[in-house]
Amino acid sequence: MEYRELGNTGLKISTICLGTMNFNNPVSETDSITMIHWAIDKGINFIDTADVYEGYDRFLGSPGGKAEAIIGNALARRRSAVLITTKVGNHVADSSYDGKGLGTEHITRQIEASLRRMKTDYVDIYELHFPDPNTPVEETISVIDALIDAGKVRYWGFSNHTAEQINTILTTCRKNSWPLPVISQPLYNWLLRDIEENDVPLCINNNISITPYRPLEKGLLTGKYSQGQEPPASSRAAENPAWLNLSDVSTDTFTLLKQFEEEAKTQSLSPANYAVKWLLDRPGVSSVIIGGKTLEQLNQFL
Repeated sequence: MEYRELGNTGLKISTICLGTMNFNNPVSETDSITMIHWAIDKGINFIDTADVYEGYDRFLGSPGGKAEAIIGNALARRRSAVLITTKVGNHVADSSYDGKGLGTEHITRQIEASLRRMKTDYVDIYELHFPDPNTPVEETISVIDALIDAGKVRYWGFSNHTAEQINTILTTCRKNSWPLPVISQPLYNWLLRDIEENDVPLCINNNISITPYRPLEKGLLTGKYSQGQEPPASSRAAENPAWLNLSDVSTDTFTLLKQFEEEAKTQSLSPANYAVKWLLDRPGVSSVIIGGKTLEQLNQFL
């Protein structure tokens, strides 16, 4: 397993990060725990989750927390073997609470819930899942700073932020002598490269590690889907059309996919392996988040 620097923290993370969005459904708790233990044994020391992750059971405003709870059960005796990053900001609700965003109350409540579910005293990296236009950046970062001071969070970062929003964060941190972010988790893959012009140089120049999600773009970069044909029975497009509806994929995109598959052939790699290698060869990328349904799917990237 290859390891790369996490920002300027001195920590090293595996170039493959275990994603947990499939945990609970379609990957059962038993299989999820097996997957975590297998990943650790293979040298993966980086696990990505979020307070809302619960697999296919997720809907806007559902309670979430199921993936974190599974991680807590899996790491009862192996917490020190991994670096955990979890996220906050999405809408969660149950019989006692309904909230979202990056305000003081929501972050404070959610970090305690995340720690409780994962049976740990701290998270290694706490990420802002999405920008919150209704909360001042100063309020959000001041809460993160307090959590770091309290030892509940070691480092922090963000996901789905634009270059302009990242610049605002950096300026605010420096103005107030608050800890700088160390990680950015953007949507980035062979098909979607919008971040390359502004976001990537900004992250590189500020020691912010890039850890892309959706490296296979919902499975389109695996070579398993063809225009005008039904998706394979075990594919996510077949199991959960809300995630990927092939009728919504344009002819232009399928044309690009043929080009992508030809590039993979020139590298003597499967489309999926080429998609991950392509990302790991991009400037600033430290780790790629892979969320498989089976050990076989994950093993191909090791």
